Amino acid sequence: MSDEARLDALARTGLDAASDPMFDRFASMVRKVLHVPVGLVSLVDESRQMFPGAHGLAEPWMGLRQTPLSHSFCQHVVASAAPLIVTDARVDPRVAGNLAITDMSVVGYAGMPLTDADGNVLGSLCAIDSAPREWTEAELDLLSDLAAACSDSLRLRIATEKADNREGTARARERAAGVALERSRLLLRASVTLAGTTTVADVIDAVRELVTSTMNPDYVGISLREPAGRIGLQTGAFLPDHVADRWHRYPDTATTPSALAVRTGLPILLPDPAAVAAIAPDAAATFHEMGWESGVSLPLPGKHGPVGALTFVWKRPYTLDAAEQAVLAALAGYVGQAVQRAEYLYSREQVATLLQRSMLSDLPDAAPFEIASRYEPAARSEHIGGDWYDAVRLDAGHLALVVGDVTGHDMHAAARMGQLRSMLRAYLVDRREPPSALLRRLDNSIEVLGDRVPTTAILAYAETDGAGHRLQWANAGHPAPMLLEADGRVRQLHGRDMILGVRHRTGRTDHTHPLPPGSTVLFYTDGLVETRTESVDDREEQLEGVLSGLAGAPLPDLLDEVVTKLAGDDHEDDVALLALRNPIR
Repeated sequence: MSDEARLDALARTGLDAASDPMFDRFASMVRKVLHVPVGLVSLVDESRQMFPGAHGLAEPWMGLRQTPLSHSFCQHVVASAAPLIVTDARVDPRVAGNLAITDMSVVGYAGMPLTDADGNVLGSLCAIDSAPREWTEAELDLLSDLAAACSDSLRLRIATEKADNREGTARARERAAGVALERSRLLLRASVTLAGTTTVADVIDAVRELVTSTMNPDYVGISLREPAGRIGLQTGAFLPDHVADRWHRYPDTATTPSALAVRTGLPILLPDPAAVAAIAPDAAATFHEMGWESGVSLPLPGKHGPVGALTFVWKRPYTLDAAEQAVLAALAGYVGQAVQRAEYLYSREQVATLLQRSMLSDLPDAAPFEIASRYEPAARSEHIGGDWYDAVRLDAGHLALVVGDVTGHDMHAAARMGQLRSMLRAYLVDRREPPSALLRRLDNSIEVLGDRVPTTAILAYAETDGAGHRLQWANAGHPAPMLLEADGRVRQLHGRDMILGVRHRTGRTDHTHPLPPGSTVLFYTDGLVETRTESVDDREEQLEGVLSGLAGAPLPDLLDEVVTKLAGDDHEDDVALLALRNPIR
């Protein structure tokens, strides 16, 4: 506890056993996001722990804002330079007997190290529960992120104190304190805002918004490391086209600020045009053309080295002080995490899209009928879910059509959908039975598999016989298909039984309806007609109205119009559509 460098850094924070608004806010955030009675920012010296940030602490400790080390769990965080996670302090040998258990009701405890720029552990950001607590991985990740932001604020105070010593005036101290407060707020906003981003475009927008009002750069750039030793510019949309094209993709051996930051893993500081010419000569012409006179590029940290660079430029000479460098380095850390998360989500979306497409069948030759299909993933999902359509040609003049919907928008829903689709296909090929009989078999299979995810489906046969053409179907809780006749009249094909997998040996009913020449049947999933703002009845009326004007439209055009008018670009659920037509001959 007597390490000279650590104690010196602790003293230079200027913090003591008194409330500090910034660190009280950190304690409050801990209490809110982790749902604990107490959140603390605890700093530890040779003989005590002090709480510049505290929320929910009982008296007299809230008034005193300090305790002796006999009441400190945080001293273990400092000593080990590692998190301390305690489920039940009363039986944990590391802290059993600590007076905080009886005097301060500390039973569940999670503390993360707070460090200065040199890695000295100054204290702990901790969450405290008065009952045993099983801390989840997600909770500990949140606490760790908040501790990183809190550490950044401590580093800013230390850097500001150094500047105060150099400038030595009350006015300079007041100005530096105000600047430090604003920069600490920037990091708090960054930690919250960037945590909500899901795409690289989101990250770019968030960073531009965060720094525009504080550091006022003339350009903010994000570049990412790509395979085969390339750097890819992600922010070309904010540059003239010819400049964006020049730097869209280039070798990582180039002497540009971004490439140097990625290659070295160090900040590249360019305070004036002379520094640009000397350090980053490949970028000098672009700086001159754009009127930029200074800049900085910081590596975006990743697990195996920098994943890219965050660059700021100004149209004036600009030298970053120590505090500004600390802010931008912390911001680059948040941006690096956000970019990696966005790329992970994008890769999952790509895999999900390919998986979904592989599960949606190519349509067979349907003669004498015509068929067409569409699948539209939810606008805000992983682009994979449980909606599906299928068509199987059983023999000449006999076509099976299926549309179904397994609840969910994740891999589990897709896997479940794949199982049901495959089973139903096998039944169609192997069993020449009515639709109701095959849906009963599917019910029995779901019972045996034991995975009762709510599922709706409709199975229909389009058949040709001596009397003409007809549709036979059984409906397991699915939206009723729409029949569009050649003259534009629209009606629902009613008749619906219970959804699949609810009850063993559920009764199923077959229904039939003639398919006169020129008639079209539209099968669809509920994502087409269910929204949060309109009733299903109103939406079905809208669908009937749209269909009434499409009796003569080619089936692909009909589906396009239905999707455009009913689903749009921002629909909340997946939509699967399958259209069948008995053409006029």
